[in-house]
Amino acid sequence: MTTTTQDTRTAIAPGSVVVVRDEEWLVRATEHTTDGTLVHVQGLGELVRDTSASFYEKLDNVVPLEPAHARVVADASPQYRTARLWLESTIRKSSVPLGDDSLTVATRGLADALSYQQSAVRKALDPENLRPRILLADAVGLGKTLEIGMILSELVRRGRGERILVVTPRHVLEQMQHELWTRFALPFVRLDTPGIQRVRQKLPATRNPFTYYKRAIVSIDTLKSDKYVASLRKQRWDAVVIDESHNLSNAATLNNRLARLLARNTEALILASATPHNGRAESFAELLALLDPSAVPADGTLHRDEVQRLVVRRHRHSPEVAHAVGADWAERQQPNNVLVPATPAEDAVALELEQTWLWPDSGTSPYSGQNSSLFPWTLAKAFLSSPAALQGSIDGRLGRLGHDEQAEAERRALERLTALNRETLDARSAKYDRLVAHLEEIGVARNSETRAVVFAERLETLRWLHQALPNDLGLPTEAVEVMHGGLADDVQQGIVESFKQEHSPIRVLVSGDVASEGVNLHSQCHELVHYDIPWSLIRIEQRNGRIDRYGQKHPPRITALLLNPSNDRFAGDVRVLAKLIDKEDEAHTALGDVASLMGRYDVKGEEDEIRAVLAGDKQLDDAVRQVEEVAAGDDLAALFTQLFDAPAQSAAEAEPPTGHTEDGGTGLYEDDVEYLEDALREAFIDPTAPPERGGVGWRRDAAFGTVELTPPRDLVQRLEVLPQSYLTDRKVTEKLLLATTTARGSDRLAAALRDDSDSTWPDAHYLSPLHPVLDWAADRALATLGRNEVFAVRGTVDAPTILLSGTLTNRRGHVVAASWLTAHFPATDDASFALITPHDSMPDALHTFGWDAVRSNPGPVDDVATLQRFVAPAVHEAEKHLRTVFDAAERDTADRVERWSRRLQHWDAEADALIQRSEIKRRRTSVEHERELVEAMAPDQQLVRPLLVVVPDTEGSAR
Repeated sequence: MTTTTQDTRTAIAPGSVVVVRDEEWLVRATEHTTDGTLVHVQGLGELVRDTSASFYEKLDNVVPLEPAHARVVADASPQYRTARLWLESTIRKSSVPLGDDSLTVATRGLADALSYQQSAVRKALDPENLRPRILLADAVGLGKTLEIGMILSELVRRGRGERILVVTPRHVLEQMQHELWTRFALPFVRLDTPGIQRVRQKLPATRNPFTYYKRAIVSIDTLKSDKYVASLRKQRWDAVVIDESHNLSNAATLNNRLARLLARNTEALILASATPHNGRAESFAELLALLDPSAVPADGTLHRDEVQRLVVRRHRHSPEVAHAVGADWAERQQPNNVLVPATPAEDAVALELEQTWLWPDSGTSPYSGQNSSLFPWTLAKAFLSSPAALQGSIDGRLGRLGHDEQAEAERRALERLTALNRETLDARSAKYDRLVAHLEEIGVARNSETRAVVFAERLETLRWLHQALPNDLGLPTEAVEVMHGGLADDVQQGIVESFKQEHSPIRVLVSGDVASEGVNLHSQCHELVHYDIPWSLIRIEQRNGRIDRYGQKHPPRITALLLNPSNDRFAGDVRVLAKLIDKEDEAHTALGDVASLMGRYDVKGEEDEIRAVLAGDKQLDDAVRQVEEVAAGDDLAALFTQLFDAPAQSAAEAEPPTGHTEDGGTGLYEDDVEYLEDALREAFIDPTAPPERGGVGWRRDAAFGTVELTPPRDLVQRLEVLPQSYLTDRKVTEKLLLATTTARGSDRLAAALRDDSDSTWPDAHYLSPLHPVLDWAADRALATLGRNEVFAVRGTVDAPTILLSGTLTNRRGHVVAASWLTAHFPATDDASFALITPHDSMPDALHTFGWDAVRSNPGPVDDVATLQRFVAPAVHEAEKHLRTVFDAAERDTADRVERWSRRLQHWDAEADALIQRSEIKRRRTSVEHERELVEAMAPDQQLVRPLLVVVPDTEGSAR
């Protein structure tokens, strides 16, 4: 085996130190490419301390330092601070092994500890899958963004998240960036319109922007353009997240082209969608094939086991979710459907629509274009929205009419309709008056905190409401805001972020369906109004999910306003639309999925079905299935219902990972704050002094759970990817304020929605384990030792003892297994005999020589030169021991790789008979790429490093 050769001691593996261009670097990861081994490193020397770099072995002389030749140096610092810091930083920089499926950092951010979310993270990390690939298909409101953040956090801690790309719709770019930073301390650059402009100012036109930023959030509309595709082809990612991934399933679209490109170029792939399939097995198979091309047989059939392996699906009333959310997700109230009697003027328009356009007395409508059955219903739908919307549809059609006889007849009919509609524009609208009354009834007023979201489909309706509501509600103009897809992405994001803030002047948000997907509007609002009812259950569910989601403290109320003409036939249509609201509510409770009721799985398809119902071509019960029928069926919808409504596996806390205590530490420090403070005291003579006097203005307020410091330039550089508005408004680069407890962090996060600033970003950011300030402190601490040195310290041992770490890595540079050992030399005059003791964890190893408590340092260890002779034997004996220990891990990984290889071979055999089909040729390319990745998962390198040389402490210095 490769891991048993003598050469492995000098192999380049994560955690080893290499010398390149006469500077020392810590190896973060290695990658075998077609151009040779690529080594990703972090600088240790003074000149490169804050530098990340990558070197090809073929181009640079990458010299690994031989651990057995490490030079012993004495630590003279108070309480062995330098050695403790170096050891702690080394552990923090060491990746958690791939096979460890426990949660190391995901539960230590500002996300509530919800068992159903944790089970999704564990599923994504399941080592049986070799690569993290998952579709998060939880229903609206369950917190898929938090699940994404938790998964990414764990990938980072495992050394699998250095380069991450997150792809979202435009209007949720800032929301995603905000969640990943404020809850998980993962800084991403946001490449919205202003962000891309800044990149263009910084980089030459020929520079690949995706090599400049390691972690980026960008919209799918931006990324799918040809301008970026060429750059993406040359870029490899550790993880890619694609939100709203139901838009990827059509193989003929640019979205799908982008997804296939990213899927090939990333190791981890996370897809997220509350509506993950369109009812067609082949489209859903396309999504599964993005995750794992071998999961879908060559003939395209779906297997329940493969779906279960790759997909997570729960809804509000799934047992696992209902048990976890408790009072943090108030149950919605019964739908409030309000029938509004039409005014005489509106009745006249309705009658004209009925007799001339929908069910004409002459037998045919005056429409002169093609698809004459559609345009009359376009007019009807616009009428049910608002007089302004109807006039917009009329004017648009008039502008397109020709001048032949049939067009002139249609023009006369439209002009008659215009004359009738003008009276509704000049008079009061019954539905509008009822909206004003409803908003007043729920408490929307000048001096009230009550807010409401009002959804409408038509842009003319939105503008009309935006203009009229402030005056009729007695509100200032800024109290009513409008949002629609025609606004720039940064404007849309600004409106959403403002609505979340308590001090925001916005009391009524009038929005089109651009805000119906992905946007969180529940923090200050639990009232939603459908000013017009979409002819789609999917759209209704998406709208309702903006306020009916986890974290909603007040029972959300959904109100639908329905204009009710007096003529029976049109009134019957309105009652059909009212039933859609009730059907959505029923499916929300029983299925958590409304798309399966109509079986069309997209908004347009559902609108076509409802149009057929309204036209009398189909009964509503034929268009919309019963909940029971869906659950008992044998289609894709039934598969989802039956498979994912069952109680999930318990998400009880797993055993802590090797080398970590249950709170995620090593035992050397009580918490992250103590570690950070010690690092600052080591790096600066007096960290409490201001920067001009050589400090960082360090202040700690334990009572309030905060610390602050003035970030040095090399720390500021790590924060510059965050929004400039945030850095400026909160003065982050002048004074970095950190919350040191989850309670304080949550309080400051909530306070950002209440204070009088214009930012939803907190003034004190939570110091979670992955925070850049801790990574910065670790890099500084690792630079304290010289080239290939190891500290000598005292401890509760009776003879020289050496602490060592061992890792087993694969060709992709991932840590497959890790171990902690001590080498004890009972006969000090015989350095050839060492007793090797393995330890279950780092805290266990520290306990054996009394370093689980802070120890005083009476001075540097004497005669360190005599200790040098123990280092090489300790390393060699540890290597021998680990060959046996790692053999089991190697066999386990090899077995998993072999099982995966057999999957690929089986797929290949089935594909041979269908190779002439173009999609099979495309998918075979993906399978071949998968095979290369699988082969690279096999372990091939072992590294043993000495960490401390411990000699007997005759004075007993622990305290």
